[in-house]
Amino acid sequence: MNHSVKLALMLTAIMSVVGCQSAPKTLYQWESYQPQVYEYLKGEPKEAQIEALERDLQKISASGRMVPPGYHAHLGMLYLASGKDDQMVQQFSTEKALFPESAPYMDFLLKNAKTGGAK
Repeated sequence: MNHSVKLALMLTAIMSVVGCQSAPKTLYQWESYQPQVYEYLKGEPKEAQIEALERDLQKISASGRMVPPGYHAHLGMLYLASGKDDQMVQQFSTEKALFPESAPYMDFLLKNAKTGGAK
């Protein structure tokens, strides 16, 4: 696993830990996002993780709540690992739109994906 992918995974994991601080009412709806990050780090099959996150995304949208920071980025990384570049670009773009502070990192991942550095 190259350095860029390790860095991306580490930052995604950190974002999930930072975002799950206990609060009276959460701003975001997490569903199975955190367990899916763990599954990714364990090397579990990507397709099952994609299905779970896509299913949860529908639940979150239906509830009117927001996905947590890193959700679309993680889904984009799964699509990248599965060779689904169009979906990867869409997820990274969605992450940037929802969380503008992620733009430099999403741009970095997109650039490396295009040059083959993130695979």
